[in-house]
Amino acid sequence: MSVVGLIFSNIHDRNISELTRMRTMASVPFGCRYRLIDFTLSNMVNAGITHVGVIAHANYQSLMDHIGSGKDWDLARRTGGIQILPPYITAFANSGNGLYTNRLDALKNVRDYLFDCREDYVVLSDCDVICNFPLDKMIEQHIASGADATLAVKHTYFGVAGKAMVQSDQNGRITDVADTVESGVGDAHLNIWVMRRRFLLDTLAEAVSHDYESFNKDFVLRNINKADFRVFRFDGYFASVGSMTEYYQCNMDLLDADTRKALFGDKNRPILTKVRNSAPTIYSNDSVVKNSLIADGCVIDGVVENSILFRGVKVGRNTVIKNSILFQDTFTGDNVTLNCVITDKKVVIRDDRNLSGHETRPFYIEKYAHI
Repeated sequence: MSVVGLIFSNIHDRNISELTRMRTMASVPFGCRYRLIDFTLSNMVNAGITHVGVIAHANYQSLMDHIGSGKDWDLARRTGGIQILPPYITAFANSGNGLYTNRLDALKNVRDYLFDCREDYVVLSDCDVICNFPLDKMIEQHIASGADATLAVKHTYFGVAGKAMVQSDQNGRITDVADTVESGVGDAHLNIWVMRRRFLLDTLAEAVSHDYESFNKDFVLRNINKADFRVFRFDGYFASVGSMTEYYQCNMDLLDADTRKALFGDKNRPILTKVRNSAPTIYSNDSVVKNSLIADGCVIDGVVENSILFRGVKVGRNTVIKNSILFQDTFTGDNVTLNCVITDKKVVIRDDRNLSGHETRPFYIEKYAHI
């Protein structure tokens, strides 16, 4: 069994445009020390995939800095390994053949990469799938079934417009894929596919010749009666980022011990990330920390409750941080109060500031801002 992985790093950037103005969705910080792509990359590596392509669109400097050679995921290899796939733009490109705008366009842009691959199967995944996913079992099921493509789904309650719902028969064969605008219970589309590489290339050739644009409508639904699409059911913890509110909630979920166990508790499927050497966090005698996740290199002189602090955060004296997410190198002065606040990297909040959002609409402070 040989498998190549493809990760879409920019597909959902508009969902959290505040955080993706200067980075891709893939490199958005998450949970103290991770980036969103770490979960997808780790799921692939844990399944034995050693050849991964990351389809990039724009703002991918921070993604390249994070991935580096891929050594932290054991992907620094002479053959295979990890590759950033930037947009395919010729010297004479114009507005009609420039950057891709959707998932199908992105795949069209990397057809040459897929042609050059030698693997029999392809795994397609978004970069914002926050889960510890048994991808090896999904691949095994796909091969055993003889299906053309297999899609991961989760039976759950959902009701947000734009979330795809999948219907399948008793044999697990997909019969319909549709966007839902009403609340209900069903199989949610997790945007993780396994398929034969040859099938993907043949279907992409048809999409190019007919100028198809939508992955679900043109790739899946047009072929649903002549191709064999199956589902793989996942029942573990899963979250994706559809808005700033969802991003905030996904981080806050990590304060629950059961969620942390679901994501990080399996020693056979570790979530890997770029390793940084930082000094231990310093807690002063006056500091108070409750139910929080705090990375290395912080200095805590105040109160931190129900919050997530990334590396190098400084919390001043008599400062109270509650229900907040502070990115790397955020500095808060003395006598500051923050509630339901998300600060981007290297934000400075001066003395005596009082800032508050709400869990349904967290207050976001952009990168490098001084308040």
